[in-house]
Amino acid sequence: MRVVIAGAGKVGLYIANDLQASGHDVMLIDNDPSMPDKAVTTPGVRWHIADACEVGSLRAAELEECEVVVAATGDDQVNLVFSLLAKQEFGVPRVIARVNHPRNEWMFNENWGVDLSVSTPHLVTALVEEAVSVGRLVHLLKFEGGNARLVEVTLAEDSPAIDIAIKDLDIPRDATIVAVVRDHHVVMPRGDTVFEAGDEVLAMVTPDSEADVQQLFTKG
Repeated sequence: MRVVIAGAGKVGLYIANDLQASGHDVMLIDNDPSMPDKAVTTPGVRWHIADACEVGSLRAAELEECEVVVAATGDDQVNLVFSLLAKQEFGVPRVIARVNHPRNEWMFNENWGVDLSVSTPHLVTALVEEAVSVGRLVHLLKFEGGNARLVEVTLAEDSPAIDIAIKDLDIPRDATIVAVVRDHHVVMPRGDTVFEAGDEVLAMVTPDSEADVQQLFTKG
C-alpha cells in the first residue's frame, strides 16, 4: 500500500516508521529541509521536502498514486487544506486527518475531503468512558464525517440482549456487530453468538441506527 504522510513531527514519524516496518511504501512530506537529517526513520521511508498545501508539490509527490494519505501536521488549517487537495485534486481513496484542537473537529468531514478524523483528546475521553461505563453506549471513532460510527457498550446484568443470540436480535440493516470482547478474549460475532453480562460489544452504526442499537443493548 502506498501512503503519503504530511507532517514529520513525532506523530507523522511514528506513523511512517510503523507502516514502513509493516511493508508499506511510505513517503513523508515536510517543508523543513533539515528534517531528513534530524529525524530517525525506518529504512525505506522516502522524503519529499515541500509545502503540503501546494498542488504542484503534491503532484510532484505523485499523490494520485496513493491509496491512503495522512494529514498529521500540528496545524489544523494545514491538515484541512492537504486533505481537501488530496481528495478533490488527486482522488485519493482514503484520507485520514489529525485534529489538534477539539474545537475544530466539526470541520473535519467529507466537505473537506476527510474520511476519518482522529482527535486525541476525544479518543482518550472515549477510552476512559469505555473503561468505566457499563450499560451505556460510548462513541469511539467517527468515519465519513460522522455518517458511520464505531461504538462500544459493556452489557450490564439487566441488558435486554443477555442470553439472546445475534440472529435473534432485530439489528438495523445499517448497523453491524464488529466484535465481542469476553474475558479479555475477542469473540468474532456469528449468528449463534449469545450475549453474556460483561461482554464488551463493538458495533458500527449510523446516526439513524444508533438509537435502535442502544435500545437493543441498554436498559432504559
